[in-house]
Amino acid sequence: MRGSATGMKITTWNVNGLRARLTHIVDFLRAHEPDVLCLQETKVPDELFPREPIEDQGYDVALFGQKGYNGLAILSRLPLADVVRGLPDDPPDAERRVLAATTGGLRVLNLYVPNGQEVGCDKYRFKLDWFRRLRAFLDAAYAATEPIVVVGDFNVTLDDRDVHDPAWWREKILCSTPERQALRAVLAFGLDDALRRHHAEAGIYTWWHYTAGAAFKDDGLRIDYVLTSRAVTTRCTDVIVHKDLRLQKSPSDHVPVTAVLGDDGAAP
Repeated sequence: MRGSATGMKITTWNVNGLRARLTHIVDFLRAHEPDVLCLQETKVPDELFPREPIEDQGYDVALFGQKGYNGLAILSRLPLADVVRGLPDDPPDAERRVLAATTGGLRVLNLYVPNGQEVGCDKYRFKLDWFRRLRAFLDAAYAATEPIVVVGDFNVTLDDRDVHDPAWWREKILCSTPERQALRAVLAFGLDDALRRHHAEAGIYTWWHYTAGAAFKDDGLRIDYVLTSRAVTTRCTDVIVHKDLRLQKSPSDHVPVTAVLGDDGAAP
């Protein structure tokens, strides 16, 4: 059975507008058959989410959307249970940035971390505090010994290997030392950067801006991650960045990232 202990594929993808990218999403589901697909920046309220084309591919859907901005969805071939929306201390009007559910024996957290806009501004300080609140939520709700996968657009490069031009980006937004420290504090909960368990080399990117042919020049950043607790890390056999999708017609500025999990107990 797909999505059982015999293996899973878990994908994260910031689609930058689900309705604009719906054909791409359905094509990806058909071509790659992920067991779980976590989407960020869906930019659609739940009542207008186009369920039918996705459910027709055999996926259960959990939603946490809003009009025009942010928004998340989890698509799963197995039923989704224990759905949680937002951080516990979010105000009622908080942006839609956290969606969690259990599927296939895994607790999956789908995140869209605030961008921060510019180092030192109010939105930057909000971003750093948001990371602190995320770590507090992990500490309160979960144990690192559980099978947990935390995925999404983190809007941070973990180190200079994730940056096409480290000198130009030095201490700018997405690459500043406090942001990287905030992400490492989340990892210190007991999570591994799954891609780096298999690919240590520089130059692996998941986002390219739309201007000046950045994607064709490979002027990118790695800001999309699959983070795994040890129980999942030991099953992860590879992490794939679907770079080719950035070069299709009307793409998102991000590409999907897929973690491939083997049988329970398989060595990484």
